Amino acid sequence: MLIGVPKEVKNHEYRVGLTPESVAEVVHHGHKVLVETKAGAGIGAADEAYRTAGAEIVATPTEIFSRADMIVKVKEPQAAERKMLRPGQILYTYLHLAPDPEQTKDLVASGATCIAYETVTDDAGGLPLLKPMSQVAGRMAIQAGATALEKSHGGRGVLLGGVPGVAPAKVVIVGGGVVGFNAAQMAVGVHADVTILDRSPVVLERLSTHFEARAKVVHATRSAIEQYVAEADLVIGAVLVPGAAAPKLVSRAMLKTMHEGSVLVDVAIDQGGCFETSHATTHAEPTFVVDGVVHYCVANMPGAVARTSTYALNNVTLPHALAVADKGWKKALADNRHLANGLNVWNGKVTCAPVARDLGYAETPLAEALA
Repeated sequence: MLIGVPKEVKNHEYRVGLTPESVAEVVHHGHKVLVETKAGAGIGAADEAYRTAGAEIVATPTEIFSRADMIVKVKEPQAAERKMLRPGQILYTYLHLAPDPEQTKDLVASGATCIAYETVTDDAGGLPLLKPMSQVAGRMAIQAGATALEKSHGGRGVLLGGVPGVAPAKVVIVGGGVVGFNAAQMAVGVHADVTILDRSPVVLERLSTHFEARAKVVHATRSAIEQYVAEADLVIGAVLVPGAAAPKLVSRAMLKTMHEGSVLVDVAIDQGGCFETSHATTHAEPTFVVDGVVHYCVANMPGAVARTSTYALNNVTLPHALAVADKGWKKALADNRHLANGLNVWNGKVTCAPVARDLGYAETPLAEALA
């Protein structure tokens, strides 16, 4: 199979679909790889490293999309990239379709076979291709929040850990999954006053056992969210409904109860955001203010630490890419029900139930796609 790796074009996105080491593995399996020139520059991987690994370097994304059987990316294809997709071509990347009707419309129209990292599952019920980026984003959320709290960035001028004689900042984390757990680890590490809210008794027990007295763990009723958000200096939105749009758990009315200059970091923004007032921002302009509250809603947070993120991502995405290349997408998905759950769009049809429900498409059963 001929695999294409274009340079990411999303604002300040420095990750790349395959590292040189991953390319070497793909070539070892008997496949060919096209890499757009300077695609790996953001992770310190020069074109020569890709050539050494066995890739062919090409000058334009047009050549990648016109020649490759499978496109391996990181972020969802931008409008110009979507126009280059063709029927039967395989797209393997993050998609986050539920809050993005325009992308979904274009992918349906393309006729491409679109496999989304974020809906591939595992035996434990987790999302293994999303997990490493959730770990990165959770940890980065505290860094981003701490910076946004600085007065020069519009915040109320609060240091997360405080100092002797001055109380630490109150950090409230809504959602105790992978993002929330990693955010809590970082916040606890700098000695902030940390509260984690979640609705799952199993999650609450696990978090309580892990953090003991270092963080408060609270059942996430609406009243509890209202209470803790009102008192917070920094709120991290860390909720996820796999494949679906994120629920809006912090309303605009709640913002009026918050301190002026407090900060919201919406890590769920890829799925539409869990704050009513959120809209996606970029690393170039990461924040905006609503009712005196600073919002940080960057939709590709891990792109800022591109080298760490790319290698962590390749660790989990490469085995599935190899399976698709070795077997063809139909057999690879038929052999692995978890990879099959990654199929979101096929032959002009939506095969992911939450996406179909949220965007008003008829759901096409996976069995039909694999027949």
